[in-house]
Amino acid sequence: MSVKPYCIFRRGNSPVVAAAIHNGHDTRPAIEKHLAIDEAQRLREEDPFTGEWTQIAKTQIIGLRSRFEVDLNRPRSAAIYTTPEEAWGLRVWSTPPGRRMIERSLHEYDDFYRMARLLLRELVEEHRRVVLYDLHTYNHRRNGAAADPVANPDVNVGTGTMERGYWAPVVERFIGELRNCDYSGRPLDVRENVKFRGGHFGRWVHQNFPRQVCSIAIEVKKFFMDEREQTADPGAVEQVYEALRATLPGVQKELMRL
Repeated sequence: MSVKPYCIFRRGNSPVVAAAIHNGHDTRPAIEKHLAIDEAQRLREEDPFTGEWTQIAKTQIIGLRSRFEVDLNRPRSAAIYTTPEEAWGLRVWSTPPGRRMIERSLHEYDDFYRMARLLLRELVEEHRRVVLYDLHTYNHRRNGAAADPVANPDVNVGTGTMERGYWAPVVERFIGELRNCDYSGRPLDVRENVKFRGGHFGRWVHQNFPRQVCSIAIEVKKFFMDEREQTADPGAVEQVYEALRATLPGVQKELMRL
């Protein structure tokens, strides 16, 4: 049986990259039979629709493998969830994966970062400065009722892994443009570092390309869908896409000024 690819890398010709590394849901057949977590639980903690949103950019990175097999947004030593505490209290494994299965998953992890390095290096050589939209979603109804909106903005912008002062024009233009978008007759609530400050992928980007690539961690609250039933309003998903796309002209202008 052929194994499906773990990730898609599409190379475009602009300085904008859109990544959805938690979009994936697939697991390898060898892993599937060891999982205790069911499909609905997996889907709830994955980031559906982020792969569709990457179409705002010509260069796309789209994860196809479930984070419950290997999490590309965590350090290598923590990329395989081994205890419920590492996975929101969820029991992931019925029987732990063997050494060879873990090595195969970590091989994909290593290949991902090798390919990401090559892609970003090429884009930096061509454009000098690059912006990466690191797209995620987050749950806000873990206990049934919606969580306090004060602590759960529509969009959390994570900038904790970057040299914030240097990238300030790009980040602030992104936030301003997104706040100006109309979402069903209201502005989006967009705030910085309220829920999340950015994950390992962004940290890795800024360690390797500190003043060449601005990786903005974009966490969209699942207000566009029913996070328990995993059903979405197609119109709402499209509105988020259009809002993200509307930020690009202004962000690229600021990028060119650096």
